[in-house]
Amino acid sequence: MIKRAEETVSPINAARPDISDENDTGRVAVLGLGNILLSDEGVGVHAVNALKSRFTFCPQVDIIDGGTMGLDLLPLFQERDRILIIDAVDFRKAPGHTDTVEGDAISSVLNTKLSAHHIGLADLLFTAKLTRETPFELHLVGIQPESFEVGLALSDRVQCKLDIIIEMAVQKLKDWNIAVSRNTAISAATDNRLNH
Repeated sequence: MIKRAEETVSPINAARPDISDENDTGRVAVLGLGNILLSDEGVGVHAVNALKSRFTFCPQVDIIDGGTMGLDLLPLFQERDRILIIDAVDFRKAPGHTDTVEGDAISSVLNTKLSAHHIGLADLLFTAKLTRETPFELHLVGIQPESFEVGLALSDRVQCKLDIIIEMAVQKLKDWNIAVSRNTAISAATDNRLNH
C-alpha cells in the first residue's frame, strides 16, 4: 500500500523538473521491496516499516511498502525526483553483507534474479528509462539474504543487520538534505524489546 504525505498526480509524459538547488530536495520516496512471506526476501518491507515507526520525515518524503508490485510502481518513478530502494540483493557475498548501488549500476546487480519481484524491478527500471521517467537520483541499499524459506521472520544474519541498513538509508536521506528526526520514545521501546 502506498502512503503519501500529499497526493500529486503527474501526467505520464510530463517533463521532469531539474533539481539544481542542493537545498531543493523535490519529492522523495523510500521504497521497500520484497515478499514478507519468504523470510529474507521481505527485508526491504521490514526496513521501511521500521523507518516509519522509528523516524519522522519532512512532508515531501513518502515511505512506501512496494512489496512485489513491479511495473505497478511506474507512477512512483514519474512523480518523484529521488528514490531510495531497500531490497535483498545477490552481491555474491556472505549472508548479511550490505552495500549501496547508484543509478544505472542498479540494473546490473539485478542480473542475478533472487525472486520474481526482481524481474519486475528490472522491467520497471528499464521502462522508466525508456519513457525518460527516471528519477533525478536513484539509490539502492541492499543486503545479501540467507534464506527464502516460507516464514515471516528474517534469518538471524539478516535480522542482526536490519538496523545497519536502516541507518544507511537514513544517512542517504541526510545526504540529500532531507530532515529526519528520530522518534526517541519508540526507538527506546524497540531497543528494549530487541534486548529481551
